[in-house]
Amino acid sequence: MIQQSILQQVIDSQKKKMLRLGTGFEREGLSNMPALQSHTLIVTGIRRCGKSTLLKQMINADDSKKLFLSFEDPRLFNFELSDFEILDNIIENSNSETLFLDEIQVVDGWELYVRQKLDEGFRVAVTGSNASLLSRELGTKLTGRHISKELFPFSYHEFLGFKALQANEKSLQKYMDTGGFPEFLKTNNTDILTELFYDILNRDIIVRHGIRDARALKNLAVYLVSNTGNLVTASKLQQPLSIKTAATVLEYFSFLEDSYLVGFMPKFSYSLKVQMVNPRKIYVIDPGIIKIASTSFTEDKGHLLENLIYWELRRRGKELYYFNENKAECDFVVMKNEKIDQVVQVCYELLPENREREICGLKEAMDFFKTDKGLIISFNQRDVFMHNSKRIEVLPAWEFLASSKMEKQCVM
Repeated sequence: MIQQSILQQVIDSQKKKMLRLGTGFEREGLSNMPALQSHTLIVTGIRRCGKSTLLKQMINADDSKKLFLSFEDPRLFNFELSDFEILDNIIENSNSETLFLDEIQVVDGWELYVRQKLDEGFRVAVTGSNASLLSRELGTKLTGRHISKELFPFSYHEFLGFKALQANEKSLQKYMDTGGFPEFLKTNNTDILTELFYDILNRDIIVRHGIRDARALKNLAVYLVSNTGNLVTASKLQQPLSIKTAATVLEYFSFLEDSYLVGFMPKFSYSLKVQMVNPRKIYVIDPGIIKIASTSFTEDKGHLLENLIYWELRRRGKELYYFNENKAECDFVVMKNEKIDQVVQVCYELLPENREREICGLKEAMDFFKTDKGLIISFNQRDVFMHNSKRIEVLPAWEFLASSKMEKQCVM
């Protein structure tokens, strides 16, 4: 059991550090956070994307008496469920009304404690770096008592504000080169991204899930990072990566996706079975990770741009699929509340040799979903095409990424 004096030291030192470092660059997500009332706010996202900073900004905007505690502190390495009794003593002595608990998922049974504090009338906000772990625990212990939000590395719009740049081709190229991890953007030290990549693999996946064949997991991660925007299937990766079964590959897929390192996008179908048996497209959380971990010798600018659009649509809370019918392909079928919202094609540059293919795939999707508007996102081109009274707009990626703000989203 942890000593109360040690826990108090941790809380005090973290408070001093917070005051010393300030609240940092204000995240767009701050205005999207709901007021803390009878529901716990859960913020999930990849390591080092700014969850702790967002909590600090929320603390700064909160007028109540509050307590902040990050469970990533090495002095709390052996923190157990029973140690929450010690934390209760500190909370009582501080007369705190709101609790901000950072990376709490490292403590087994944490959700029981959070539910208890809610029942006692406290307001609670927590963060975590693993989507599946949080959702599974919340579903059993906090049903109907939580609001979940996702946080990602800086969007292009945030990147512009952080770097004091204008939205244009030059800044978009810089964003495609560096990505949006705040700490890396401050230092330009690629060791930060390399350490982050292997921290996720080692701490969030290999150790947490007790994976014995660590080399196979790491080889799979590098393969996926090197193939962003491509279709992948577990059965085709099993043999070349020397993984025993396709089921194990699928399990590794879920671990990598739960850590937010990658995202998998299914083929659109009204049949869940068809979605499950078809290949999925792979997207990597940030261009910076691709730069330091990819083993590809050639840079596929089209897939890199497509990768940016995928994560931007995720930020906006969209449900995403790719479309493939009659050999015609469209990059994104964008759904909102199970209804078609948009069909989007991403093409780095429309040229005579690819124009027909790109427009044909988009038109097929527009016809299938009976929508009269389609969008092609390019690196820097702008145009409008009409087809049977249907309108296809070509828009520069920098304009698309910079002009739209995050839409409100929550899962309860």
